Amino acid sequence: MDKKKVLIVDDQNGIRVLLVEVFSSEGYETFQASNGKLALEIVKKEKPDLVLLDMKIPGMDGLEILKHIKSIDSDAKVIMMTAYGELDMINEATALGALMHFTKPFDIDELRMAVNEQLAEPQIRA
Repeated sequence: MDKKKVLIVDDQNGIRVLLVEVFSSEGYETFQASNGKLALEIVKKEKPDLVLLDMKIPGMDGLEILKHIKSIDSDAKVIMMTAYGELDMINEATALGALMHFTKPFDIDELRMAVNEQLAEPQIRA
């Protein structure tokens, strides 16, 4: 079985490194991008199973990146991350198809559980 792919999009290197470490140790194939252009190239090439997307990224913000991801793959699973309690942006992200959001600093165990739940194989009932 192929490894599930997780793309981490954040302009903060420390957060990317931490999340790559966490999700690699969970057995996922991880990719990282520090900006929207790179994130969209990875989405097109690698078709990640889940994207962890920061709301505030210089150049192209998280909402714009989310719109592009959904136009490439309408079924893409996206979890937003934000250091800002901007309810309007969070609501808009949800309307655009984001599954949920985490406010920084987030509880890494809660984030790990959320990702594992989203990527769990559905149980086949006999």
